Amino acid sequence: YFEAKAGPGIEKLREYLKENTFVAYLLGKKNSGKGTYSKMFAEVIAPNRVEHFSIGDMIRGVDEELADPGRKKELMNFLEKEYRGWASLPEITSALEKRNTRTLLPTELILALVKREIGRREKKALFIDGFPRGMDQISYSLFFRDLIGYREDPDIFILIDLPEAVIDERIKYRRVCPECQTPRNLKLHTTKEVGYDEKKKEFYLICDNTGCPASAAGGQGAKMISKEGDESGIKPIRERLDMDAELMQKAISLHGIPKIILRNAVPVEGAEKIVDDYEITPEYSYEWDEKNKKVKVIEKPWIIKDDEGVPSYSLLPPPVLLSLIKQMVEILHL
Repeated sequence: YFEAKAGPGIEKLREYLKENTFVAYLLGKKNSGKGTYSKMFAEVIAPNRVEHFSIGDMIRGVDEELADPGRKKELMNFLEKEYRGWASLPEITSALEKRNTRTLLPTELILALVKREIGRREKKALFIDGFPRGMDQISYSLFFRDLIGYREDPDIFILIDLPEAVIDERIKYRRVCPECQTPRNLKLHTTKEVGYDEKKKEFYLICDNTGCPASAAGGQGAKMISKEGDESGIKPIRERLDMDAELMQKAISLHGIPKIILRNAVPVEGAEKIVDDYEITPEYSYEWDEKNKKVKVIEKPWIIKDDEGVPSYSLLPPPVLLSLIKQMVEILHL
């Protein structure tokens, strides 16, 4: 697919990455696919030369360090030498130990931790996921590459435009295997087998991960379940979504740094001129065949309303990645 649609561009990027790197900041609302697109880019272009760097994963790693006395001491020694900021080291330690998903850590601390983490790794092209997160971090991002030793590398903002209706249904219908944690979506990413609870009159997905403990012995996969609160969709993260939208608007207005804009949705009207049918996200619904005691799976193109109320198709990841590849070639002047 990618070779057919962007073969020359892919070769140019591979050649570029043999001797060069870049820093790309992923900006998009929660669940917009930042990790998906950057990891797919690496897989298609150069797995050994591109890395998805998640600030959230880094902080979760710090949580593990804090739980280990020996590693915590090493971390504190590092911060004593490298951290510069308004909060004292005891205050920083307390912020780390008492943090929650609603409170952002001080930017100066994030920068120190990022510098340490990147210093441990081989230099590669970076997709930064999770920075900037606050309005104050937008200005820091303009000089971020200097702070992490990528002074001569191109830096790019990648803005992911995703209708909130897509995020809402991704959350409401997501399911996870309780045994192996494999994620799926009842409406958008079905499994090979689907079950039906006749008492509850509910359809459910059956995990099809071959490595799942539930099916390891040749049995049926586990019944996939929803996470508590998922039925509320985007309501619990409304504040976060608004902040993400504000950040993206701020980033668009910045001068001096190139931008890539990725759009997940296209209007239904005229879509046939832009995308192929197989590039559109399918929607799955189910019917129970009482006579044969089987679930019938029905597939059709998924139509949502974008944030302006326009009926639109949501795209699968490959065509969005294709846009990323083509725009990256242009920005790097390849």
